[in-house]
Amino acid sequence: MFKDPILNKLAKKYGAHIFEDRSNRLYEELIESIISQQLSIKAANTIYSRFLKLFGNRYPSPKKLLETDNEKLRSAGMSYSKANYIKNIAHAFENKHLETEKIKKMSDEEATKELTKIKGVGQWTSEMTLIFTLKRPDIFSLGDAGLRRAIKNLYKIENDKDILNLAETWKPNRSLACWYLWRSLEND
Repeated sequence: MFKDPILNKLAKKYGAHIFEDRSNRLYEELIESIISQQLSIKAANTIYSRFLKLFGNRYPSPKKLLETDNEKLRSAGMSYSKANYIKNIAHAFENKHLETEKIKKMSDEEATKELTKIKGVGQWTSEMTLIFTLKRPDIFSLGDAGLRRAIKNLYKIENDKDILNLAETWKPNRSLACWYLWRSLEND
């Protein structure tokens, strides 16, 4: 599968992985990404659960989210910044600045450019969205701390240029390579 013996060993250990196309949930996935940014899984899940409870355990429409007072969002455990960021996402969908069908047809670079126009959606969030929501096969996230830690552990590389050169060898399956690298951290 890979020309890389380390990744092939991980693939053998963890088995095949198929990414699911969740593009029909782009709005929800972006909101969940914002809520979980820079939080432990447990903290993110707690806040996400509280957020959904505010709306009867289902996602609010973009219009409904825009009408929601920031203090109500804060009561779920969100910072003011995150409350504003998820409203920015709602605004982009409500006003058709971001449309799932258009994003699906864009190149990786075009989709990243479009997603990062939304204040609060940065490069990392865009890359995770491309991998896990839009099922793009060849995304590598240089800024992901977990990937950097896995590469340091397995390849003894820390320099950006060397990491990018290594990732080039994984084309056209860099998303899958990332998945295996993240899995390698499970015992850390």
